[in-house]
Amino acid sequence: MSKQHYKAATYKARTSIGYLVKRSHALMLDNLEPALSERGFTFMQWVILIYLRDGIAVNPRDICAEFRHDSGALTRVIDQLAERGWLERNRGIADRRKVDLHLTPAGRKAVESLIPTVLDKLNFALADFSSTEVREFTRLLTKLNHALQQRLEGAATSPAASTEHV
Repeated sequence: MSKQHYKAATYKARTSIGYLVKRSHALMLDNLEPALSERGFTFMQWVILIYLRDGIAVNPRDICAEFRHDSGALTRVIDQLAERGWLERNRGIADRRKVDLHLTPAGRKAVESLIPTVLDKLNFALADFSSTEVREFTRLLTKLNHALQQRLEGAATSPAASTEHV
């Protein structure tokens, strides 16, 4: 059994990792969204463009899974980006239902023009951290994400997960 860092008798939501990560995300959005809005972008538009630029996701299904976003709402955002000339949809030849997204040159220019704005907000959020602390924080979050991903993949492939109940 793994080490029990939390105990039911002393658990407080405000000090749990889940709450703190989610709260940090919400506060980052509260700081970033107005700056993106001034530039004519929404946060979700930024996410799609940077995911495509960095190869994090290349199709709507992957973006929905990666960001936990509703596919209908995502389609509307992708439509907006395509109308602005920032991305293209490429349908699969063998399966027309499969759609890959690609940045256009204008889309690449748009996303790269937003990077200084995003970096300004990230640096503002981390202003009280030393460089060593930022590296350690990044390392720990990466370790947490990796551990959670490994456990999720292990649960999906474990014999108990695939056993049919009669």
